[in-house]
Amino acid sequence: MSKFKIIGTSVPRLDGMQKATGQIRFVNDYDLPEHWVGGIVRSRVPHGILRGFDRDPSFDWSQVTFLTAADIPGENFVHIVRDDYPVLTNGHVTYVTEALALIAAPDERTLRAAMAATTPRIDPLPAALTMDEGLTAKVKVWGEDNILDEYHVECGDIKKGFAEADLILEGSYETGLQEQMYLETQGVAAIPHPDGTLEIIPSLQCPYYVQNAVVHALAIPPERVLIRQPATGGGFGGKEDYPSMMAVWCGFLALKSGHPVKLIYDRKEDIESTPKRHPSKVHHRMGFKKDGTIVAMEIDLLLDGGAYTTLTRVVLQRATLHAAGVYTVPHAKIRGRAVATNTPPTGAFRGFGAPEAFFAVERHLDRAAQKLGMDPLDLRLKNLIRKGDLFPFNQRIEEGASAEAVLLRAAELSGYREKRSRYEAERALNKRIRHGIGLSIVMHGGGFTGSGEDNMGTTVRVDFRDGGFRVLASSVEMGQGSATILPMVAAEALGVGLEHVVAPPADTNLVPNSGPTVASRTTMFVGAATHDACRNLVARIGDFLAQQNGCAPSEVVFDEGSFSVKGRSVSILEAAADFVSREGELCADGTYKGPATNNPWNEQRFSGDAYKGYSWLATVVELEVDMDTYEANPINTTAVAEMGRVIHPVLAAGQLAGGVLQSLGWAHIEDLTVNPDGAYSASHMSSYLVPTTLDTPKWTIDMIEAPSPAGGFGAKGMGELPCNGSAPAFLSALDNALDVFAERAPATGEYLFGLLEAKRKQEVKAVAS
Repeated sequence: MSKFKIIGTSVPRLDGMQKATGQIRFVNDYDLPEHWVGGIVRSRVPHGILRGFDRDPSFDWSQVTFLTAADIPGENFVHIVRDDYPVLTNGHVTYVTEALALIAAPDERTLRAAMAATTPRIDPLPAALTMDEGLTAKVKVWGEDNILDEYHVECGDIKKGFAEADLILEGSYETGLQEQMYLETQGVAAIPHPDGTLEIIPSLQCPYYVQNAVVHALAIPPERVLIRQPATGGGFGGKEDYPSMMAVWCGFLALKSGHPVKLIYDRKEDIESTPKRHPSKVHHRMGFKKDGTIVAMEIDLLLDGGAYTTLTRVVLQRATLHAAGVYTVPHAKIRGRAVATNTPPTGAFRGFGAPEAFFAVERHLDRAAQKLGMDPLDLRLKNLIRKGDLFPFNQRIEEGASAEAVLLRAAELSGYREKRSRYEAERALNKRIRHGIGLSIVMHGGGFTGSGEDNMGTTVRVDFRDGGFRVLASSVEMGQGSATILPMVAAEALGVGLEHVVAPPADTNLVPNSGPTVASRTTMFVGAATHDACRNLVARIGDFLAQQNGCAPSEVVFDEGSFSVKGRSVSILEAAADFVSREGELCADGTYKGPATNNPWNEQRFSGDAYKGYSWLATVVELEVDMDTYEANPINTTAVAEMGRVIHPVLAAGQLAGGVLQSLGWAHIEDLTVNPDGAYSASHMSSYLVPTTLDTPKWTIDMIEAPSPAGGFGAKGMGELPCNGSAPAFLSALDNALDVFAERAPATGEYLFGLLEAKRKQEVKAVAS
């Protein structure tokens, strides 16, 4: 029997009814009397020199506000990881859709007319549109060599490792762009108040990121910048950094026009101009013993960062640290680089570099299994990292080493071994519909890389108001369930029913900075800070009761929602109400305090304890391929995860299914490239396909619990984990069905046709010779 009353139960979502009935308000639902609308004049060339603007004299420019880089009152950059991304370009154009000027108008019709009356004068320059072109540095996009960042990880003696190998195997793997396709497009409203306060209402993930960006660019003190979160209609990383840009633009227009302004993207503008998942190229060289033991691993990982850094630095860090997968490697050498190109800057997407890294290493394990004559499952089991083992970056796994447990469970639940043998045998029958099954095993480090969580200062406030408790945090509810999870943590810690706790939307005038809603950190780290705040609140009430009853604080005992003092019991709700009536405000702050380590992260050496805890996921994908159309569809998917203690099983299962489905889309149908003119190949949902219910497999989802000492109530991060493993599992299933080896995602029908045609020609040539 569980020792918890609320933790581990699937309570109804606290925001569920509002969303189901349409009562909840997104940014474009806010009624702002006499508001203006904003628009962005963009580049239609990927590289060039902006000479100015031709503005049609027949248009009445007094009707609108027109702003360029010269008008920016503060610093002309959007404050993110590195201050290199201009608010508006100041002469040098570096990608298609780059913002050149801003316009605000009283209505949409006038805005469209003003936009049509504006023509940027740009002298085109040669552009670097691919990673290979960026690496040559013939076109300077960023710095002298176009390398945005570079990291190295080494362990053992790589030359010795390869010398000991019986087999040395090389392979190169590629992944493409991926659009987040959140339900609600990017949007923001800005209201200039008479007292000088600028109120901004953005669809976002990170309120304090947005506030900092506005402070720097618009030269306004932080106490005059109010960020209020409306409902956020999905993010998946796409609303981590870009809302800072949107808020600066909209706030700038509001201040200069003197009116409230809304800046809301339609789907076309959103797809064309916002950050996507980084494309990748990864080369693996691995050494194996005859029994399949990995003895050496050399990896060269390359990400396409686009024209500016945005979040590429930290995406690259995570990709580099996850590049060796979940395997014990005695000798490793890993290089991670991000190259700048004349394409829209890439940014955060669920998984944050780990999916690109895992795609390559898992595909290479499949390649090695073929070469060694082993089942891919057995090769993985041979090399899995286990308790006491070291990652190549010198972190020893002491807690929650669950790779083997989730992999064996997934293989069992899916019937993997029997089906893989059966489908391989069925290939000889040459049926129109072929079947295949494949698997992968991945992990995800929870929270910020390195010392990020220790330095973040994650703070949560819990107070008592109107007969109930509030959890005040800057963590954003965007569909993942934090507005339910954090109250569950508080209700459990305070010993009250969930009906007595709420977590209001983030408002920088109200909530402390508990960090951004990213990196699978909310339940693990903000949950821990919430628990700490509750403990501190209980202590405050205990001290109050001791004072009121003339006894020592040690004589006041709190248990399951009640205080025992001098032989009588007082509920925490009664005691809190009494405190407020006598003392006024009742609140307490909590912070994140992680377990101590003897191996702290060293940024210079890129070595040490990189993450506070790791979550693990094994995915088995079963699919069918139509040999007439080369269309592949997943039919059954098994996902087994270990993410510490499961706070809310239904929400956790939903997160797993949703993330796995996003990864499956990336694996075979979400095909987005850059055209020769520098623009994306798709700008509508009709040309960029995402999985629908018709593309959704039958699910088998299981969760193994291994509570972590680093997380709130033992939880670990799991929001990004499900995106890490489905793509390589899908391609492994294609191996099984088609007897070809796919090296890139998405593995579209056209790509599969090409592989099968190449195989057929080789077979014909072999027969002829």
